[in-house]
Amino acid sequence: MTSALHLPPYLLYLHGFRSSPKSMKAQVVQAALEERGLLDRLICPQLPASPKAALALALELAAHHAPDNLAIVGSSLGGFYACALAERLGVRAVLINPSVDPTRNLEHHVGVTTNWHSDEPFEFRAEYIDELKAMRVDTITQPERYFLLAATGDEVLDYRDMVAHYAGARQHVIPGSDHAVSEFPIYVDDVLAFCGFGPAADVVR
Repeated sequence: MTSALHLPPYLLYLHGFRSSPKSMKAQVVQAALEERGLLDRLICPQLPASPKAALALALELAAHHAPDNLAIVGSSLGGFYACALAERLGVRAVLINPSVDPTRNLEHHVGVTTNWHSDEPFEFRAEYIDELKAMRVDTITQPERYFLLAATGDEVLDYRDMVAHYAGARQHVIPGSDHAVSEFPIYVDDVLAFCGFGPAADVVR
């Protein structure tokens, strides 16, 4: 039951490298919130290529909507951003196959590349690696703030790094699967519940 006195949080969804709000997981989250009549609680921006600019945009959106009533879901590079934001803002975060240290992977992507969903070109500059280094969280505080969803079959990132980095947090390790977590619709209700949203059938506005 939702009332004016106890509104569900705003949900900030942060997509991964070369991705967008059109990603499968972002669309699944959108559909699940729409089913609950809570689509207006979703914040799902297109992130700029610059990590510093991406973090600044996320902080601006959080401040504008509800810094004291916010939860974050981040996938891959978006999971890295989500961790940095959760530490800064003290909010809950769900991390889906998150990058723990993206500098190790993204150095190979410096140059011009394209967005997966639009083929629009953008430049990932060498200085962005330093921006990533500046925002890395070496050790999380308050592990109970985090929910890690990691797939052993991730073909891009090593799930063992994720499990170690988020030690003490709630964790669900999926045997097999892939970097995209193709079965994400199975897990979206657990993700939303952790963020503060009840089952679709229980929500009344």
